[in-house]
Amino acid sequence: MESQIATFEDATLILKLYELRQEIVLREARHWLLFDFNPATAEEFLDMVRPSASQESAYFRQAQTYWEMAASLVLHGAVKADLFLASSGEGMFILAKFDPFREAYQERMGRPFMRQTAELVEKYPVAREIFINMLKSHQARRG
Repeated sequence: MESQIATFEDATLILKLYELRQEIVLREARHWLLFDFNPATAEEFLDMVRPSASQESAYFRQAQTYWEMAASLVLHGAVKADLFLASSGEGMFILAKFDPFREAYQERMGRPFMRQTAELVEKYPVAREIFINMLKSHQARRG
């Protein structure tokens, strides 16, 4: 992981990402995705992620793409990985929550689910550790 000291610009970017998370519709979307959407099957998951006019589908896409954008900023060097990973694990929480449906998503949609976030998990050991812990937590809840 990076060993450089964070700059004022780095802090500004992290704070901007946090500020964006405070936007009311994104906040509602994140809450719905984190707490209310709990599909039991791949089909239930895929029915929701398929673009539609429903509010829930819009919530899913908004929250998921926010975290993909944030992961992309890290992967392309715009945001320091260590600072980003110290400030939030929510994107990895989402990836772990829907991990059982990733293969079905890939087959149906023709692209990986949360590709940027998954790449972040593969690239940075700290991200991998966060993801594995969240995966274990989700698996324990599912029984």
